[in-house]
Order: sequence, then structure tokens, then C-alpha cells
Amino acid sequence: MQLTGAEIVIRCLQEEKVDHVFGYPGGSVLFIYDELFKQDQVKHILVRHEQAAVHAADAYSRSSQKIGVCLVTSGPGVTNAVTGIATAYMDSVPLVVLTGQVPTAYIGQDAFQEADTVGITRPCVKHNFLVKDVKDLAATIKKAFYLAKTGRPGPVLVDIPKDITNQKCEFAYPKSISMRSYNPVVKGHSGQIKKAVQLLLDAKRPMIYSGGGVILSDAADKLTKLAKMLGYPITQTLMGLGAYPGTDRQHLGMLGMHGTYEANMAMQHCDVLLAVGARFDDRVIGNPAHFGQVQRKIIHVDIDPSSISKRVKVDVPIVGNVPDVLDELLKQIEAIEAKPEPKSLAAWWKEIDSWRGRNSLKYKQGKDLIMPQYVVEKLYEVTGGDAFVCSDVGQHQMWAAQYYKFDKPRRWINSGGLGTMGFGLPAAMGVRFANPKAPVACITGEGSIQMNIQELSTCKQFRLPIKVICLNNGYLGMVRQWQEMFHGNRYSESYVDSVPDFVKLAEAYGHVGMRIDKPADVEGALKEAFTQHKNEFVFLDFHTDPTANVFPMVAAGKGLSEMILAEDL
Repeated sequence: MQLTGAEIVIRCLQEEKVDHVFGYPGGSVLFIYDELFKQDQVKHILVRHEQAAVHAADAYSRSSQKIGVCLVTSGPGVTNAVTGIATAYMDSVPLVVLTGQVPTAYIGQDAFQEADTVGITRPCVKHNFLVKDVKDLAATIKKAFYLAKTGRPGPVLVDIPKDITNQKCEFAYPKSISMRSYNPVVKGHSGQIKKAVQLLLDAKRPMIYSGGGVILSDAADKLTKLAKMLGYPITQTLMGLGAYPGTDRQHLGMLGMHGTYEANMAMQHCDVLLAVGARFDDRVIGNPAHFGQVQRKIIHVDIDPSSISKRVKVDVPIVGNVPDVLDELLKQIEAIEAKPEPKSLAAWWKEIDSWRGRNSLKYKQGKDLIMPQYVVEKLYEVTGGDAFVCSDVGQHQMWAAQYYKFDKPRRWINSGGLGTMGFGLPAAMGVRFANPKAPVACITGEGSIQMNIQELSTCKQFRLPIKVICLNNGYLGMVRQWQEMFHGNRYSESYVDSVPDFVKLAEAYGHVGMRIDKPADVEGALKEAFTQHKNEFVFLDFHTDPTANVFPMVAAGKGLSEMILAEDL
């Protein structure tokens, strides 16, 4: 059967069982959009900016087990999308990004809306392709989906010149794909796993540290089983929250720059550390030299060999797919009679409980100013801890991670590696499309929300009942906090002195807007939003204490045990 390139693109998406494509039309992709119009199996979601298209596809993927797909035009369409692509790349999110390109004969001629898409995106994709022959289109798209989801996941881009979308060829979609240069390891080395088991069972002060890789590989249940079987303390990164129940006693909370006192102290003073699907990044362990002062045995499980011993030298590297490695770990532990030594483990838990007694997340809610932490705690109570929570980037992101206890994976959606302001609202859109019956909240600030505020229009068009929780303190809060602590209170450009009336703005887009100024009104406003306005988009503008800071905090260049606590100031 002879099909045009545009028809082939749509057929490929149908073969991959893609339900939604997020995008924005333009000249180079008009043939593809024409074919989208002719069918109803693949639904197109029109965003109002290409960056939002990628963020929405990204969150669609993070909150489900599907691959997010977005479609943008050439030139500015691509360059607008780059921030979203880089965000997904840093957090290892599987995406397929389809981009239009000028006709093949015009490439390199500085044609209208031409950009070197392959060159521009090469540093922030897992792989990219420029299709030069319509006969290669189907196989290329198949490769893109395969690459995006296997090994360490990531965004894969397919650049399609306009003339290719109008040329015809026989269509046949490959049932499977193999690439000689790409063979990611799945099974971990059994000898290394055996060493890891022995170290874990001999440990006197054990610790489990997990990251986003556990969630991306759907290994949360296996990680939980392992931690429960051993009875060991466990901590998670910002990207790993929800892989182990946040309300369970063994969970010490998030670790790192704004992690809990007990999590950071246990990380620093353990004698055996099991790291799973995490990468020891700078926001997690602080100064590597300080972290390395304490002698400990480190077991590191990761699908990506380049992540192992990258920042911290490990003793037992295990390269493999996280669920497969955890399966083997569980089998070996169950097969031997040795168990963790109870007296040493009890003494270790006693020490951890003494650190936990510092209550490093405590704050005081008065009668006058709303504390942002209080809003997040009330959101947790009102939603029963069962909402999908997206965030932008800044203080509000850290408060969300600290005070909303995630018991399930894929419920916490935020930009970790790149720290992208403007991520939250389009992410919430993607989550809602992937989970159409679930409550979705976007925790944001008055700075971040304005970076993709135009998506209020998309939310109106598709009647998305998202609840925006804006912690409005009148500042770029995290910037102000650093300026206060490390720059002599010189608030250079961190004060946002022209914030709009968000209630009127929300209403202008056809949504419900609510302004909350008093602590006594916080719970009632949230209940009203999630019950009376359950099926409507609600923008809740909480005017919070402008001086509130995020604690604990590990300053740049400091070590995990050198935390600044609120009580120390």
C-alpha cells in the first residue's frame, strides 16, 4: 500500500498505540496535521507554546507507563521546544519528539523557518534522526520509540522535511527493531549481586538510597519488598519520592540540599549504602570530598554504566535494569538463612530516631500570615494524599517534596535535573490527559506560573479540572533566600513588583479564581476547590509569608552533615 510520509507518521503512531499527541501546527508539518484531521484514533492536544507541548508530553509519560509524543514545526517551533526536551533529557523521561523541517533541497540554504534541529538538539536528546528518504520514515519512527524506552530512557527526536511528508512509498511498520551499536544490559552480574547481598547482610549501619530510576523502571514494589524484608532505613531523592511509601516509619524523608536531618545524617554515617537508580548528584550528597571522609561500602545499581563511579567511587557496581537486579537480590537473600544482625540494627535505628527527634521540618503557623508549608500540609489532608502533584521550580517545589507524603510512584511530577520554571502547568495538563479521572494539583509560585501562563487557554479548551496552588510570596523565593543568606540581603531583581491579579486573570480565561489571605481560610478554600468545583479549573492564589525560607539547607560546597536548620538561625 502506497502512503504519503504524513500518512506514514500517523500510521506509525497508531501502531505504537499512541492516544495523545501534544503540539502546535506550522508550515513544515501541515501535511501531518491534515492527516491528523482525517482520523480520530490519535487525539491532538493544541497547546499555546511549543515548550508547553514537550512539558505536557513529558508529564504524560512520567505519570503513566506510556511514551509521551509531541509534534512541532521547524525553526522557532523547534527552538521553543528545546527547553522541554532538555528537561526530559536531564530526568531520563522517554519521549518521541516529531519536528518539521524545511524541504530537503532547502536544508542549509537559510530558508524561511529553517534551523539546524539535529545540531541544536544533539546535546539534549538520547538520539536524533534527520529523515532523508520517505522509505526510511517508518523504520526511523520505530527506532525512536525503541530507543526512548529501553536502557536509560530519554527523549528521541525525528526531524522530518516537508517534502518527505508529501512523498509516497510502500508502508510496512517493523514488528521489532535491532540496532547493532545499541544493546543495553538488562541482567545484573550475578557475582556482583552475590557480593552486594553479603555486604548488606553484614552491615551494622545499613542505608538504602533510591532515585528516579526506580520509578521510571516501575520497580517501586520490588524496592519496597526489599526494604521491608531487611528492615533497613530508606531515603529518596527529589525524583524518587513515592517509590517507597512516604508515610512508612522506615522512610526517612527526602535527602540532600533540602532533605531531612535524619536522612542526611544516616547517609553520612552509614557503613553500607545501597544506591538504586540514583546518581549521587550535587544536590544529593553536597561536597563529594566531605561525603568521602566517612569510610563506607557502596553498592550502586543503575542501567547506565556511565553513572556509576561518576561522582563517588563505589565498591560494588551493578549495571542492569533495576527491577531485574532487585529480583535477583531478593531471590538470593531469600535463598540463604543469614539475616541482618538484630542488635546492631536496633542500635542503628535508635541513633536514627534521635536524629529524627530534631524534627527538622517543624515551622510555626500564626494567626496572621499564611505559612507556605501549612498550605501543602492542608492540600495533603484535603486530597487524602492521593492526588497527582505537579510543581514548578523554587521554594514551593521543595515545600511540596517535604510536606506532601507520597505513598505511590508516578504521583510526584517535577523538573529535577534542569530545574525548569514554567514546567508545572503544562505538566499538570499532561498528567490529566494520562489520568483523566484523577485529581491533579499544580503547586507553583507567582514567578514560575507566569512562564507558561498562556496554557490557561489550553485548560479552558479541553475543560481540564486542574487545581493551581499558587504560593504567592511576591518574590522569586529561592533566589531571595540565597540572596538573604549568601549575598548580604541584596535582593537583586528577585522582587516581582508587578504581579497580576491572578483571580481576574483566571476569570478572564473562563476559570474559577480564589484569593486566600488568612490562615483560617486555607483549608476551606482547598475543600471548596476539590469538592464544589471538582470539575472546574481553579486558580487558588495563596498570599504567603514573604520571609519564609526552606530548611533544612545544605549550602553550596558543604557536606551532608553541615546542614543549616531553622532553629540554628
